[in-house]
Parts: sequence; C-alpha cells; structure tokens
Amino acid sequence: MSRRRIAALALVFAAITAPAPAAERSPPAAGESIYLRGVTGSGAPVVGKREGGGVDTSGAQAACVNCHQRSGLGTREGNTFIPPVTGEYLYAPLEHDASQAPIAYVEGIHGNRTPYTDAALAKAIREGVDPQGRRFSVLMPRFELGDADMASLIEYLKKLTVRRVPGVTDAVLHFATVFTPDADRTVRGGVLDVLQHFVADKNAFPFKPSPSMRTSNRTAFAKSMYMAHRHWQLHVWDLTGAPQTWGAQLDRHLAEEPVYALLSGLGGSDWAPVHEFCERNAIPCLFPNVEVPVVADTDFYPVYFSKGVLLEAELLAQRLATAGGTTDPGTIVQIYRKGDSGARAAALLAARLKDRGLRIRDEVLPAGSAGHGIPAAVAAAADATSLVLWLRPADVAALGPPPAKAKAYLSGLLGGLEDAPLPAAWRPATLMAYPLDLPLQRGVRLDYPLGWFKFRHIPVVAIHAQADTYLACSLIADALNNHMADVISRPYLIEQLQGMIERRLMTGYYPRLTLAANQRFASKGGYFAHFADPSGPKLVADSEWTVP
Repeated sequence: MSRRRIAALALVFAAITAPAPAAERSPPAAGESIYLRGVTGSGAPVVGKREGGGVDTSGAQAACVNCHQRSGLGTREGNTFIPPVTGEYLYAPLEHDASQAPIAYVEGIHGNRTPYTDAALAKAIREGVDPQGRRFSVLMPRFELGDADMASLIEYLKKLTVRRVPGVTDAVLHFATVFTPDADRTVRGGVLDVLQHFVADKNAFPFKPSPSMRTSNRTAFAKSMYMAHRHWQLHVWDLTGAPQTWGAQLDRHLAEEPVYALLSGLGGSDWAPVHEFCERNAIPCLFPNVEVPVVADTDFYPVYFSKGVLLEAELLAQRLATAGGTTDPGTIVQIYRKGDSGARAAALLAARLKDRGLRIRDEVLPAGSAGHGIPAAVAAAADATSLVLWLRPADVAALGPPPAKAKAYLSGLLGGLEDAPLPAAWRPATLMAYPLDLPLQRGVRLDYPLGWFKFRHIPVVAIHAQADTYLACSLIADALNNHMADVISRPYLIEQLQGMIERRLMTGYYPRLTLAANQRFASKGGYFAHFADPSGPKLVADSEWTVP
C-alpha cells in the first residue's frame, strides 16, 4: 500500500459530538458498521472528501479499519505511523498520577497533544483539525458524519480496549485447545504432547513478574514499554457428539473457563462449528490442525496455515483445466468416501471445473469400511482420462490394477504425503497434489522442532501435525513476547502476526508464510510431484511452486 493511500485513509481520530437526543441516535451497531465496513446507520456509504482536489473515497475503502486496524491501535507502513484511535488513547491525559496506570505503548501513539473531547474529536473527523488547531495532512479524508452516526462511532471506539480482556490476568494468559470427536486419537496425543511441553517450557522462563516496570527511557511513554511476562495456562476442550451440538458445548466451556485464544487443536472432517464460535465471540483461533478449514473472506479471528484439501482441489482445478495444453482433459472421475474430508474437496473441485465448462463424475464409496470397495470404484472409472483420488492410506493400498488410459491424481494430505502406500503399478501415471514444501527442501527447517521433540522425549507420532503445532506455539510466543509487550488485545495479536510472520525463517513444512490484511491462510500454494521409484518415499517435483 502506498504512503499516499495510507495517509489518505488514516482517517478518524474518530470521535463524536455530545450525545444526540435518543430519537436521533443511530443504533449502537452503526458505529461498528462505520468503522469496519464504511456503512452508516442508514445503510448509506461513508464518504470521505480530500482537500486540494485529492481523490475522494467511499464505502468499504473509507472504513476506519483500513488504516487503524481491527484493534484500533494503528500500524506502521515504512516511515508512516497510523495512530491508535481507541478511547483509551484519544482521551488519555498527558500526565499520570501514581493512582493511574500508564496506557500501553504502541508505535503510533501521540503523546504531544491535548487530549480529545467528544466535540474536538468530531471536529477532527469532519474538518481534519486536532485539539490544538493543527491541521491533518491534506491527503486524509474529511468525513461528514451526522450526529447520530458520530455518537455511535464514539461508543464503538470507547469499547475498543487493551484492558479488561477476557482470559487475561496480570499474571496469566489462558489458552484453550479444541479436539473434535472425529479427530484421530493418535494425532491428538501427539499434538497435546507438544502443547503441554511448550507451555511448561514457557512457564519455566526465569524472568519473574514484578510490579516495577523495566523502561526504555527513550520516550515520554517509557513507563509503559516493558516486557509483560505472563504464565500460560492451557485448557483442553474435548468435544463430543454431533457437530450441531459443538457450538453450545464451546459456549459452556467458555463460560466456565474464559480464554484469550484457541491455540492449535485438531479437527476431523468438520471444523465449521469451532470456526463460527471463534468469530462469534471474537476469539483468535490460531493455526488449528484441520484438513478442511472454513473459507470465509469476511471473517477475522480464525487463522490457518493453509486451506488443506481445499487448496489441493484448487491446484487440481487449475491443472486439469489446462491438461495436456488443451482446454479439455477428457472424462474426469473422482473417487472419495462419503462423509470424509475428501468429499468436501471433491465438491469444490467439481464446482471449479463446472465453472470452466468441464465434465466430472463422482464414484462415492460408503463411509467407513477402509479398503473395501476400492477395486470396484476403480473399475467403474475405466473410461476416465483423468482420475482424482481423495483417499486415505488404507484405500490407497487397496487400489488394485490402474485403469489403462487414465492419468491419476492423488491427494497428498489424505493419502499420506511421501509415505502414501501407492502401489508400484500406479506410480508411473500418478501425480500427487502436495500443498507443502518437498521433503528435501524443508529438512533444515524441521531440524529445530525435531531436536526440540527429542530433547523433551516427545514421541513423533504425527510429524506434520506436531511440527505445525510447535510452529503455531512459537509464532504466538514471539508475537506476545517480542512485538506486543503489555498490549494484550485479541485483534492486535492477529495484526501482529500479519506483520511478523513473513519474516519467520523456521517455517517447518512451508516454504514461506505470509498474512496480509484480510488473509486467513498463511501458505497459499503447492506442487505436483511423482514418486521417483517403484517403492520408497522419494518424490520429484513435476511443477514449480504454484499459487492457484
């Protein structure tokens, strides 16, 4: 984003006039709508005008969140600082007496101006003038909000806080990890082992919390620039029963054990109720191990390493649409088990290919009964030119003779990646969708977590899930300890992850991680690969790293 755009959108030292009469007030949700979506209480788009003939902005492009972020704590882009606009910062007095806790330091803080009042803040929004009469940049829009909308906006801004965060005390950060009942029990044990050891290590850190703050002495707000060390407490939430009951179970867990965020965890074929619970309650859901994450572009709080099998489907759709350099790959057949994660991926692939005008047919195996029915399904696909296999290892091992003419494509995540038991007869004509870095290229990045497991005597029972869990824990610890200090805001945590994750060197199974604003998936591409030998795990790339 250019500096011009950032400065232009760095609107809203947002404030309000004195409260309007009740009949003239917008609904309280109007403030949130203005801030997050650029829509007023009447449903009309917010309009921002620039002095000096600059380009005006409206609607979503004029929303405060674009610059001041979901947390309201601003950000930094190059040498440009976007200031915080929460009530705690806008109304903060210049001097604190001993009875007042200093507000937490953030980079864009303005400590050299008179505190805002409601009326001064309304004038800042409408006219671009701060409480001391200094004009904002000509590139920042001026917003003609009515009194009712302005009142709702300030109500919203005053609720954005870095204090009184659920699941946080002066000494403890509470996390939960969630396991769905259809999650693999062996993998669950491996994930939980990593989580518990990481938390124990974190809590063994030698620094002891103290009421005295370590200061930088570099700014007027030095008193608030300190590393707040809190212990982590992990709560294990095991769900039971049908997915439609999970939301209520999670609500009960939250009421009994308020938590700051969900960390890692493990799901089976359905993670949607957990995703929706986190978004509904504004709780970060950080890097769960799931094969089928929820793709919802407007959601904010759930963050994943990748789209899992849905990413494989997108890779396959792109590949099949151009198979053999033509626009018609012939007859496409996909085989999957009903109710498994492959069913969701197959549905997405079918939809994507339909959009391209391509034919596809499904051979659906009954749920359960691993290894049964596979030869019959393959025989039914004898006319296939392209055969897509959304199968787990037991089904892969039972494939039998391959079709004479079909090019086969295997889901790497479901089939077992390089350990997939693909029969020798299938290997010459099968490509694997591989949404991770290839084994020979990621070795160094896995050395550290594997060494960490070995030193702590953690059995490696599910290396991919365990390595991802370790990566998730270390990313969160880095964000909290080195980037947030004592600013323990839930959305600020996600914003810090967005800013720091691409600088991460040890990224485990992934060649690169990035999370720009409004992105929920940190790894975005994958390879197609084939087995080099009739037996053994050696894979050879058949494509460059591709982002569909």
